[in-house]
Amino acid sequence: MLKHFLPNEHVKSILDITPNHLKDMGIKGIITDLDNTLVEWDRPNATPQLIKWLEDMKKNNILVTIVSNNRSQTRVKVFSDPVQIPFIYQAKKPMGRAFHKAISQMNIKREEAVVIGDQLLTDILGGNRSGFHTILVVPVAQTDGFFTKFNRFVERRILNWFRKKGMIQWED
Repeated sequence: MLKHFLPNEHVKSILDITPNHLKDMGIKGIITDLDNTLVEWDRPNATPQLIKWLEDMKKNNILVTIVSNNRSQTRVKVFSDPVQIPFIYQAKKPMGRAFHKAISQMNIKREEAVVIGDQLLTDILGGNRSGFHTILVVPVAQTDGFFTKFNRFVERRILNWFRKKGMIQWED
């Protein structure tokens, strides 16, 4: 059961994920979380570095869809519209329905998509349970909402267990 929380990869930042790496794996689409994965949870717009990263993905024919548990359509839309990225809000991750809706909208197969996020209990668990390749990123902000703070407490315990078992080597 705990292996469902183990990401296939870990990176410090989404900016460390390159189109070439994804293409080498046969990836044609990215399903990504928004808050604390792409930008801080309280930042309304993409940073210049993130805009460049998104443009690089587009130039390399890699589709991107945001799948967010955020309950506010406005929050996700205000971020997504200027960078022209489709989105799904109120995703209810780790449930799989939104992940499958995203690949359907991108018109790709599950094995052609990767799930990227900053939380084990939502992004990684949901992606793994649905059979996707998963990439855990370090959260871009050190502050979180109430429920995310609880999730982070549980995640630290899981990561420590993985570390003790020699299943991960990276630092938090």
